[in-house]
Amino acid sequence: MPGAGAGRAATDVAESGAAQRTARGLVPTLVFLGLVVAVISSLGAPLIPAVAVVHRVSLGDAQWSLTVTLVVGAMVTPVMGRLGDGPARRSVMLAGLGLVVMGCVLAALPFGFVALLVGRGLQGAGLGLTPLTIVVAREALVPARARPTMAVLSITTVAGVGLGYPVTGLITELGGLQAAYWFGAVVAAVALVAAIRVLPHAGNAQAKRLDVPGAILLGVGLGALLLWISKGEEWGWGSAASIGSVVVAVGGLVAWVWHEGRSGHPLVELRLLRLPGVLAADVAALLSGTGMYLLTSLMVQFVQTPPADGGLGGSVVVAGLVLLPFSIGSLLASRIAAPVIRRGWGRVLIPGAALVGLVSVGAFGFVRHDYVVLTVVMAATGLAVGTVFAVLPGMITRGAPPHETGSAMSFNQVLRYVGYSTGSALSAAILVAHTPDGQHFPNAVGYTVAAFAGVAVWVLAAAFGMLLPGKTTEGARR
Repeated sequence: MPGAGAGRAATDVAESGAAQRTARGLVPTLVFLGLVVAVISSLGAPLIPAVAVVHRVSLGDAQWSLTVTLVVGAMVTPVMGRLGDGPARRSVMLAGLGLVVMGCVLAALPFGFVALLVGRGLQGAGLGLTPLTIVVAREALVPARARPTMAVLSITTVAGVGLGYPVTGLITELGGLQAAYWFGAVVAAVALVAAIRVLPHAGNAQAKRLDVPGAILLGVGLGALLLWISKGEEWGWGSAASIGSVVVAVGGLVAWVWHEGRSGHPLVELRLLRLPGVLAADVAALLSGTGMYLLTSLMVQFVQTPPADGGLGGSVVVAGLVLLPFSIGSLLASRIAAPVIRRGWGRVLIPGAALVGLVSVGAFGFVRHDYVVLTVVMAATGLAVGTVFAVLPGMITRGAPPHETGSAMSFNQVLRYVGYSTGSALSAAILVAHTPDGQHFPNAVGYTVAAFAGVAVWVLAAAFGMLLPGKTTEGARR
């Protein structure tokens, strides 16, 4: 009947319009999900002093509000990545966002310090979202649009750090600690609503069997490793707790590698590390993450140190604002990397970025008592880290089979978290070692030594980058 045909045509047009609106909203939604991860990060380190005051605990205990998020994030990210390689990807991402909302609400409610830690642990589930957003972009977008989108998504969490620190710091100063967590809850809830409306279902992906023993072994090994990195200085590197953590970490990770080699459905396909692009991306993520957090940790503490003790005497908001150029540099990197690769110079990106990184952190070691200098240092560091992270998704997606992309991306993300924790712990250990007895702040030599530890990290990154085969980066042209 003509009427029925017209009705079907109208329905098709309506569905087509809805699909186009969804497609237009996909990239902004994916970027917004990345910003949620940045907000979660900004609710950690800058708020530790406020957590100690509000909950009447020591700074060491308050540090757990950061550590527990990193540990949980490192444990759940590989699991989310493996599940995200199958048809449950959309459900996994929505569940992760739901846990973030619950965690922020629980942390904001006046239920005490233990409830805060549980809430921060739930927020750790959000750290597994970034690799899944990259997989969605790869599958849902045409290649010409997917490549730059994946690069932007890879650096969104990095760029968002410089934006999130001053925002959450200002909210905390004006409205208190709970206001910062309520802010996180609102941002995560908005992202959840947008994701429900826009996220597509996985195409024809096959369901993956979860390697439960592998997940447990990796979770135990990584959890123990991150605990040792984060708390070793407080415990004492030679203490029983530190030694026990190292034993558990090494034992768990060795057992995990052995198990993955024998498993028919491994949590992470370690054989992919034989591929130059995948191995290069993982090493670059670890070293760049270490260099990034080493400098940002130094910067935040130096800016807030009183002038009488050699610092600049800024507030937590000012310290956060100093990180803003880092975000700008990171975003600029995504604009620079693509044309460089298209012109066939992709091989120089990682060693070139590492050179910029070592010069910037070296400059901080010598000249740091001027906000203009600090602005340039952070912008250059953002450009370096952003360039590396913009290259990584392409290196992995070119090297890993499509059905392993989520798992490979998630493992790369885990190595970033290990690098973040290592950089933060390394800077803290050096500064503590150069803090005179009876003093609260380190001497000037401590900052210089820590800065040159950062130079050493970037030298390693540059050396490794120069050894990479050209196809690991230049293949982006194909």
